[in-house]
Formats: sequence, structure tokens, C-alpha cells
Amino acid sequence: MTDTDHRYALYTVEQVRALDRHAIDVLGIPGFELMRRAAAAGLASLRRHWPQARRLAVWCGPGNNGGDGYLLGALAKEAGLQVELIALSGQATGDALQARTAFEFAGGRVHLFDPAAPWPDVDVYVDALYGSGLNRAPEAPVAGLIERINAGGKPVLALDVPSGLDADRGTCPGAAVRAKVTVCFIAAKRGLYTGVASDYVGELELDTLQLPTSLWQAQPADGELLRPTSLPPRPRVAHKGDHGHLLVVGGDHGMGGAIRLCGEAALRAGAGLVSVATRDVHVVALNAGCPELMARGVDGPQSIGPLIERADVLAVGPGLGQGAWGHALWLTALDSDRPLVLDADGLNLLAREPRRFDRAAVLTPHPGEAARLLGVDIATVQADRFASARELAHRHGAVVVLKGAGSLVAHPDGRLAACPWGNPGMAVAGMGDVLTGVIAGLLAQGATAWEAACLGVGLHARVGDAAAEAGERGLLASDLFGPLRRLGNGPRHA
Repeated sequence: MTDTDHRYALYTVEQVRALDRHAIDVLGIPGFELMRRAAAAGLASLRRHWPQARRLAVWCGPGNNGGDGYLLGALAKEAGLQVELIALSGQATGDALQARTAFEFAGGRVHLFDPAAPWPDVDVYVDALYGSGLNRAPEAPVAGLIERINAGGKPVLALDVPSGLDADRGTCPGAAVRAKVTVCFIAAKRGLYTGVASDYVGELELDTLQLPTSLWQAQPADGELLRPTSLPPRPRVAHKGDHGHLLVVGGDHGMGGAIRLCGEAALRAGAGLVSVATRDVHVVALNAGCPELMARGVDGPQSIGPLIERADVLAVGPGLGQGAWGHALWLTALDSDRPLVLDADGLNLLAREPRRFDRAAVLTPHPGEAARLLGVDIATVQADRFASARELAHRHGAVVVLKGAGSLVAHPDGRLAACPWGNPGMAVAGMGDVLTGVIAGLLAQGATAWEAACLGVGLHARVGDAAAEAGERGLLASDLFGPLRRLGNGPRHA
């Protein structure tokens, strides 16, 4: 893994601990030196984001995360800032005790946390209460403190992890600090990039504490972050047949919009030809609204069979329904040998009739669909999105996209990627249909299932961010088509 690559790597908490131990025991970097570097990185971030800040309140826990806070306080005082430091406990050991001593040597005074004490009047709060090791709800007195910090009306800088957030799973067992900025140390903790974590981490920064590249070769990562990529330029002699023929299957009565969004997204993602198998009633509207889609009315397996034979890839599920018509088309599509993308009712039918795929397949469930596929409730899926995505991929022999804040892409071989883009404006009907079309369009152009899912998820989210520049509320799924064409063709068109 190169120095550039490791900044995109995602690690479990235990893996980061192993990196930390390797840096100390093998590379010979003292733990206190790593703490000093973390404090310096935290203060540098604070000064970048709030250059006018002159007064800080730093809350320190009893462990090494508190030690980071003590040293940040010492460095801040040396820089001429006023620091009010509040410790949860009068006890500290090891490097944290040395850090506390350094703060006091710099002229600082440590105040023990007292719920009845006056609240500090400062410019910025610094959260150094708990590090990545906390995987339970904070106890009552600290939970109350966290809630006061969140309600204090000042920006919060979190050191390594917002206190109360599970850095492995992206969940909050209880109260958690809502940071404006989080500076993550040594390596990116995977839980900060998915689930409810997006409501707590704010702007995420990674500081690797000047550690050498050899460190990353000592510990395989658990996953990776998606990177901004686009498709390569096309040859000048390219023709439509070079870019794949996709058949989109769905659009039961009243659901013609879903199938159109999916088909048009595939065209905007670069598929050469897109056919649509849908209800007869939708054909005229599809031809009028998007004449580039080759819409055909189908009433069952016999009429869809020839369309499947002519297609290279299938996208099955948008607006499909779970009645006799939708089930017959679903069964015919899955019994073919064509690579496919399954979404919406295509997944709900799969939950009723499970199967494992022996060809390229991508499943794109939201948490509710994932819960039905796994036979659990939504809370169980969300409690460990990483395990849920991997289990679905293993069970079905397919690449799985677990949608939601911080969408995850899982491969049957255990590979996993997390999406760092996207916004709340995308929580609107039709967005999943667009994503299905984008992934299927990339699959039709020759990408592998893993490549199509990773590129498609990343492109869809980045396009959503571009479309949301005019405002998140009121964003429509079809608003993504213009930015999708620009970003899909590379930076010169963005």
C-alpha cells in the first residue's frame, strides 16, 4: 500500500490499535510523541477552521484521548490562547498523566468536572473525552455533559472520534458529541463514514501523525473509501454497439416513472442502447418523454424472452411490483444467464425466493430491503452495516450496495468500500431508480460488477452533491441527469 493509498484505507478500532502498537514497539516512536503529534494536528485544525478563536474549553477524559486534549491545551497556551480545561477525573496514568503534567507546567489549571459549575464562555469547544475504544453509552453524568456541549451554541472540534460514537459501526448507543470538525488520528476508523455517524463527525480530517509508509504495510485494511473517478475517453471510432445493450424490467401500473428514471440514468451513464420492458400503458408516455428509450409492452415470459436474448445486461425491479406480472418477469430474468442489477421489488421477491448467483450480479437494497433479505429487523441491519452488507454479499454471491448515509459496497470475497459523498436532499423518491440505472449502464459498458457498483455509487453521490448546490430540499431524482453526464465524462466537463 502506497502513502497515497493508505489515506483511503478504512480500519476497525482493533486494527488501528495494532498500528499504534506497531509504531511504538517496532518503529520505536514513543507513545507520548504520538500524543504530542496528535495534539499539534488538532490545534492546527482548530486554527485553520476558527482563526479568530482566542478562548478554548477542552474536556478531557481519563485515557489517552484525554491526554491528546491536555497536550492540545498546553500547545494552545504556548500560542497565547486562553484555555479552560475540564477533566472528568482527577486520575490519569501513563502518557495521559505525563500530558496532564505538561499542561500544568505550561501554566494551565485543571478543573474537575462539576455539573453545577458555571459553563465556560469560550469560542470553541474541544472534545477529548473518549477515544475510539468506547462502544457503550456514556454514563449519566457524562451523557448530561455531552448534551450540554451539543446545546452550547459553539463549534466543536472532536479529537479522533466524537465521544459517544461507535468508531467500528457508526452507531450511537447513547449520547454523542456533535462535532463541527473531527480530526481522526493514524488511520480512518470505518465507523465514522456510515450510518448515523454523518450527523456527528462534521467535516472529517485524517492526520497520519507523520508515520512512515512501512506502518501501513504491517496491517491490512478492513475496507476502503471510494475515490472520485470517471470513465476513460471513448475511441473516435466507437459506435453504440460498443457500449452495451441494457434491458430495464419494471414499471407496473402507476409506476412508469420509476422505470423511466432508471432507463434514462443508464443512458446518461453511457449505455449504448437501453430497452424497457414494462406495462403496455406506459409505452406511449415513455416514447414521448424519452424517445431514446426503446419501450416495449410485455405481458409475461413469452413476450419478454426475445428482449432478454438481445440484451447484454438486465436491470430488474424499479416499479416492478410483487404481483403475478412482476413475479413472472422477475423469474424469467433471473433464470437467464445475463448479468443483472436487482433493486426495489426485485429484491423483495428475492427475499421470498432466495437464490445465489453464478454470474455478475449487483443488489442495491436500502436498509428495509436488506432486513427482509436477511430475515431481521431494520435496527439490526443498521446496528452493524458492515456485517450486514458482507453477509448479504456472501449469501447471494453478489456485489451488494447497502444504501443510506455512507453507502457501503460489499463483494462476496470480503472486499468493502464506503462512499464519502451524498447529502440529505437525496432522500427522495426515485433516487434509487437512478442509482440502479447508473450501475447497470456501467455494467453494460463492460465494467465488472464490483467496478460498476463502486464507480456507480460514487458517481451517483457526487452528482447528487453537485445537483444540491442550489439547495437540498426540493431536489428531484431527475435533477441528477445533467451533472451525471458532466461528471461521468471527467473533470474537463465538470
